[in-house]
Amino acid sequence: MIGVLGATGSVGLAALRELRAMGFTDLRLGGRRTAALHGVADELGGGCEPFTVDADDPEALRSFARGCAVVLNCAGPTYRLVDTVAVAALAEGAHYVDVAGDDPAAEKLTAKGMPAGDSSVVLSAGALPGLSSLLPRWAARRDFERVTALTAHTGGMEECSPTVAADMMLSLTTGGADGAAYGQALAAWRDGRREPGALRAVEDAAVPGFPDRAALVPFLSGETERLAADIGLVTADWFNVYPGPQVRAALGRLPGQLAQGADTDTLAEDMIRAANLDLAGRSPYYAMVFTLTGESGGRARTRRVTVRTPSSYRLTAAVGALAVRAVASGQVPPGLHFACDALDPEPVVAWLRDTGVCDRFDVTVDDTPDTPDTPGDPGGADHEEGTL
Repeated sequence: MIGVLGATGSVGLAALRELRAMGFTDLRLGGRRTAALHGVADELGGGCEPFTVDADDPEALRSFARGCAVVLNCAGPTYRLVDTVAVAALAEGAHYVDVAGDDPAAEKLTAKGMPAGDSSVVLSAGALPGLSSLLPRWAARRDFERVTALTAHTGGMEECSPTVAADMMLSLTTGGADGAAYGQALAAWRDGRREPGALRAVEDAAVPGFPDRAALVPFLSGETERLAADIGLVTADWFNVYPGPQVRAALGRLPGQLAQGADTDTLAEDMIRAANLDLAGRSPYYAMVFTLTGESGGRARTRRVTVRTPSSYRLTAAVGALAVRAVASGQVPPGLHFACDALDPEPVVAWLRDTGVCDRFDVTVDDTPDTPDTPGDPGGADHEEGTL
């Protein structure tokens, strides 16, 4: 039995479909809206058990987790729930996977001595965080003897769910290690440490892999810092990409509005409205582009990994479902892990390429300098493999 909390949400419903495609037949569907849960169960067919549960109720969560081999948490807001769902699942002997969780959940679980025994916990099993660290590690391992630099561009244009809007606000004050914010704008990785103010935002740029000109905001998260340290990067530049002017403007106003005590529900509605305005008449997309440079065979080498999907929610759901499959099949040892460390990247890449989660996944040889003003995809780039 696999329990999926948040089963009627954008990520939870997509995760259930991915789990079905992987061959899981016994699924427990958790959420607050009973009628919606029954509707999802009807869509998915036999073997689905609707289970009305409030993620804020620890005892109800334990009842939900009871009898499950793995609990997958797709509910939120992440930075409000933190480790609540994990504690309930582990208390009932279930393994636990969270599409988010991040450092705050890891710290709280560690302080409580959890998980214990044979239980496994996999956190940050989504697109970002998760795939955002797993794919650069995969490319570094397969294409380089030594990798020295990473430039990443991630973002897109799609609907904003209420949970995402809430987590955006919460991430300004939490989400990172030791009670810090999720990350630091304008910072970059330089020679083994975080360097604040190393980069500047660009308000109108063309970026390889993205169909629209966009605003680029440098941002260094704890996940990227761990990645840089683990694979020995000298430099890491990470840019959040905002093709939609309404979302970019709304995010720019957000810190000041929160400081002035603005109502968070109203701000969340503003964020959702901004995303819808940007998306009007457009096809949604989300892209992750990683350019790595280093050496192999004594020669300089550059590789670019480009992933594009119609939905970051489905991308997150696929990574979460793949983490469930890895845990359920005994491929993840007991203990607490981040998905980028626990998952074998090869089956993740194969699933993304072969199942329609992504409409583009390719690795290219690219010796074009990766600057914010590089227009479009580099002409004449050698597409090495996997172009869809």
